[in-house]
Amino acid sequence: MSRIGKKIIQIPSGVDVNVGGEEIQVKGPKGSLTTPVHPKVVYTVEGGAIEVGRVDESRIARSQHGLRRTLLANCIEGVTSGFSKTLEVIGVGYKVSVQGKKVVLNVGYSHPVEFDLPAGIDAAVEGSKLTLSGIDKQLVGETAARIRRVRPPEPYKGKGIKYADEIIKRKAGKSGAK
Repeated sequence: MSRIGKKIIQIPSGVDVNVGGEEIQVKGPKGSLTTPVHPKVVYTVEGGAIEVGRVDESRIARSQHGLRRTLLANCIEGVTSGFSKTLEVIGVGYKVSVQGKKVVLNVGYSHPVEFDLPAGIDAAVEGSKLTLSGIDKQLVGETAARIRRVRPPEPYKGKGIKYADEIIKRKAGKSGAK
């Protein structure tokens, strides 16, 4: 039995969960999200909690059990508190700014790089830190990864765009002739 799949999901007050044939709709104070339903997974709503189970013990049912429970839990957490990722821009002359729904990055190229934010993602800048926030965990993480790809951190000086909690393994430079 999946340890993650066995956990019961508590539904906070103000959150409405509707289990349909094709997808589950979750509505809360921050917005609404949907997650797809798998035919090998069964959802039971009782009182203020949801229990996720599986139809049989096949390999597909076992693999989907924990996944679908986690996706549903992320939807519920997203519509109540939301998700955020923080990126740091490190380097001499490197800057980041937000102009409407665009993030403008000056990261050592001959031109500033403009990154259009997808719908549902908000950005805020504080010094050299860029904070992305939204209700969809997958979209927040994917947007942060795409911004990081503009100038990934390099191991010699540590310059580039990195996650706030990321640790960059540093390398020694050339030792020179003796």
